[in-house]
Amino acid sequence: MGVSVRGMIEVEEKLIEDNEKNFSRLHMLLDAVIIAVSYACAWTLRFVGPFAHTAVRARSFQEYMLLLVFIIPGYLFLYQAFRLYEPMRMQGHRLVLANIVKANSLGILLMMLVFYVSREMDYSRLTLLAFYIFNIVFDWTFRMLIFYIQKERRRRGLNQKQVLLVGYSRAAEEYIDRIIRNPQWGYVVRGILDDNVPAGKEYKGIKVIGRIANLMIILPASHLNEIAITLGLNEYYRLEEIVALCEKSGVHTKFIPDYNNIIPTKPYTEDIQGLPVINIRYVPLSNTFNAMIKRGMDIVGSIAALIVASPVMLVFSVLIKLTSPGPLIYKQERVGLHNQTFWMYKFRSMEVQKESEEKKAWTVRNDPRVTPVGKFMRHTSIDELPQLFNILKGDMSLVGPRPERPFFVEKFREEIPRYMVKHQVRPGLTGWAQVNGYRGDTSIRKRIDCDLYYIENWSVGFDIKILFMTLFKGFINKNAY
Repeated sequence: MGVSVRGMIEVEEKLIEDNEKNFSRLHMLLDAVIIAVSYACAWTLRFVGPFAHTAVRARSFQEYMLLLVFIIPGYLFLYQAFRLYEPMRMQGHRLVLANIVKANSLGILLMMLVFYVSREMDYSRLTLLAFYIFNIVFDWTFRMLIFYIQKERRRRGLNQKQVLLVGYSRAAEEYIDRIIRNPQWGYVVRGILDDNVPAGKEYKGIKVIGRIANLMIILPASHLNEIAITLGLNEYYRLEEIVALCEKSGVHTKFIPDYNNIIPTKPYTEDIQGLPVINIRYVPLSNTFNAMIKRGMDIVGSIAALIVASPVMLVFSVLIKLTSPGPLIYKQERVGLHNQTFWMYKFRSMEVQKESEEKKAWTVRNDPRVTPVGKFMRHTSIDELPQLFNILKGDMSLVGPRPERPFFVEKFREEIPRYMVKHQVRPGLTGWAQVNGYRGDTSIRKRIDCDLYYIENWSVGFDIKILFMTLFKGFINKNAY
C-alpha cells in the first residue's frame, strides 16, 4: 500500500512538473465538478433548505440539472478567458479572486440575459443567485487549497523549475532577487552563462558557471526546465544569435529585458500586423471607453457633491466676505490634461496680493498672508470645493494627480524624472498621493510615484476606493499652511 501511494505521488509530481497542460485539463475537470456541486447546493438551498417554504416548483429537479449541459462548458470557457488556468505560481491571490468574481459575474449575467430574451420565467432567480455565491466561494477555496499544497511542496524542493540565466546584467540580478523573495514560485536558478564576467563570480549564491557557447554542453546534463535570456543592453546585438541557440536546445525560453532604468514602469505590447510594439507606459484612461466611464462618474459625482456641500459653501462664502476684503473666488492658472493650462477655482484663503508676489512660492508655516478663516479652510480642504465647477467644465476630475502652476511645472520637469507623465490624465480634486499623506509641503518625488501608480493602475474601483479614503481621512491636511 505504501509503495502504491508513493508511486501515485511520483506520477502526480511528474504530471505537474513536466506537463502543466495536463494539469490544467485536470483542473478543468475538477472545476466542472465544483460547478455542478455549487449548482446542486443552490437548488437544495432553494427547494429543500430554509427557503423551501416560499418556493414554487415550476420546473423539476431533472430540468434544473439539464441546464448544466450548457452551464458547465460556458463557465469553463469563461474561466479560460479570464486566465484561470494559467500556472498559479506567479499569480497573486487577489488577482485569482478578482478573475473568479469577474468570470462568475459575467456568467450569471449571461444566464439571466438568456432567460430574459427567451421569456423563461420558470427557473428560480434565487437559485441562480445562490449558485453565483456558492460557485465563487467553492472555486476560490479549491484554488487556494491547490495553491497552498503546491507552495508547501515547492518549499520542500518538489515540483520546482530549474532555470538557467543567459547573460549577467541588472535584469539577471533583479530576477534572482524576486525568485529568492518568493520561494513559493518554485524556481531554482542553476547558474548564469556570460562571456564578459569571469566564471565563479557570484550573486546571492548564484554563480557564473561558464560561457554562453557552453549552453549546448550544459543543457543535456542539467535537466533544465527553462532558459531566461537576461542580456545587458550593450549585448542586444547578440540577441538573435542567442535566441537561435536557446531555441535549438528545445527548452522553454523566455526573455527578461534589461530596460528598467529606461522604462521604469510597466510597459505593454501590442501587435501591429505581426510586428510587436512595446508601449513604454500603460495608461488605461487612453482607452475611449474607460475615459467615457470616468467622465460620466465625474459629472454625476460633482453634481451630487455640489448639492451636498452647498450649505457649507454658502456659510464660508459669507465668512470670507465678512472677514477679508477682496473677491470670494480665487482663480489660479494650473497645468492640466495634455499640458494645457486652465483656471482653477478655490475659495480665497489669503489676503489680496500682487500676482508677481503670489507666484513666487508656496505658502509656508505661519504664513502671514493666510487669513484666520483661510487657515481653517486650508486645514480642512474646504477651500478646494469650488473645484467641483472645474470638474463639471471638464478641466478636472474627481480623482487624479493634483495640478500644479506653470512655473513649478517648468521647474519640476527638469528636476524630477517622469514628472510630465501626470499630464496624460485629467488632474483631480483628490488623488492617490493625497490620501497617502503627500499634500502641501511634502516630497514631490513621492507624490509623483503615487501619481504614476494611479495613472497605470486606474480602475473604477480604484477611484471609488480613493474617494472613500478621502471622505474618512483625506480632508484634514496637516501639511497645509
